Amino acid sequence: MPRPTLQEASTKIIATVGPACDSLEKLVELIESGVDVFRINTAHGSRESHAETLRKIRQASEQSSFPVGVLLDLSGPKIRLGTLLQDPLPCEMGMELSFVSGDEPNDATELTSSYKRLLQELQVGDNVMLADGIVSMVVVSKTDDRAVCRVTSPGVLRSRQGINLPGVKLSVSSMRPEDVDNAIWGAQAGIDFISLSFVRSASDVRSLKDLLTSYESMALVIAKIEKREAMEDLDAIVEAADGVMVARGDLGVEIDVSETPVAQKRIIDACTEKMKPVIVATQMLDSMHHCPRPTRAEASDVANAILDGADCCMLSGETAIGDFPIEAVQTMRRIMLHTERNLLTELSPDRFKVNSKYPITSAVAQSAIMLAESVSAKVLVIATRSGGTAWVESKQRSLVPTLGVSDNEEALRRMNLFWGVKPVRVSQLDDATQLFDEITAWGCRSQMLNGGDLAVLVTGNGVMDRAHNLVMVHTVDPDKCKIAWN
Repeated sequence: MPRPTLQEASTKIIATVGPACDSLEKLVELIESGVDVFRINTAHGSRESHAETLRKIRQASEQSSFPVGVLLDLSGPKIRLGTLLQDPLPCEMGMELSFVSGDEPNDATELTSSYKRLLQELQVGDNVMLADGIVSMVVVSKTDDRAVCRVTSPGVLRSRQGINLPGVKLSVSSMRPEDVDNAIWGAQAGIDFISLSFVRSASDVRSLKDLLTSYESMALVIAKIEKREAMEDLDAIVEAADGVMVARGDLGVEIDVSETPVAQKRIIDACTEKMKPVIVATQMLDSMHHCPRPTRAEASDVANAILDGADCCMLSGETAIGDFPIEAVQTMRRIMLHTERNLLTELSPDRFKVNSKYPITSAVAQSAIMLAESVSAKVLVIATRSGGTAWVESKQRSLVPTLGVSDNEEALRRMNLFWGVKPVRVSQLDDATQLFDEITAWGCRSQMLNGGDLAVLVTGNGVMDRAHNLVMVHTVDPDKCKIAWN
């Protein structure tokens, strides 16, 4: 059955595009399996490859008739090792390695870095984490052109692996020139979401939003929380951003790994309070890189993210370079569906709150949900030109399946980030009767609606002349359903 359906998961799935899934056929299959948003990771590939990926995604969206969204992930100031003289390099406990200036090491124990100011900003006693925290070192001595480090946690290093410096205050900007260039390209290409890596303060987010505004882009800005400084300025960052990503890979290195689960809950709670969509990412089904089934711990991880209040879960290498990209999406979808059945039975009426920034919209969304639940409506329909009303409604967590209907293609794609909101394309929004007839025809053709079913319709700001918001209850006409079936 073509998507969306009333039976699909409410939590959204983001899948990273890479060599394992970048053909048109695979992208269509991923959409049909449950992907709502595709991620283009600018840390890999060229501008030409990113443009080709975007072209294929839009083509796959058209072929599947589903308005899938696109997230452009800016790589940010990710600090990496240079080329190792010995690659791979085994690092034993107590072994001494040295960061040196320049790009060319002269000895197997010398390391170089993509960050030219590293030697200036490292201090004796600083911790250095390499390869996602697998190898740990501490700086034991330093000169102008060399910082000697002692290995405190052994492992194997490879060229170009990441460097994390927990607690070290770096002067590097959150947006490098190539990030600015990629953001401008994304704005001009009509990208739906742009995520900013290594955010440290709300001003980082505002800088990207100002840049996008100058190019008249409607892209939503997603702040990636992966630095301790971001946790310290969390409320302001959430307030400034359009959405947030719990980027557990680097966050779990920048803070102690034992702190990561509580940090995830704190970030999700902050987003729920401020009604911002939140994405949980990194190693959600990591074993599915090479195995068709996840571990039980990974299944529990996905389920717990949903129970915590996540709006989206993201797959990275599982779909980009894994052996089972389709199976990973299908597995995540099954976990979501089962978890949500239990989640929805435990929702309480006190979950509703009126948002101070959008008091009327949130009050109307709350009333519509309560009305739909009390009359056992089959569907809640939100008509919106921008997606704003659907955004507010999604944070209220409706027990009734919700359709976000619009004649604006950009709004339809943006709604793929909102929990529980299923985007449906309609021809117009101004005539409520014609609008409901279109929804009736859509639902009856797909056998999701039947004659006599109740539907609650909410119109957003500006949809109807001089109407701030409007809520109506409709009964599906059996005769119109018969016409649709025929």
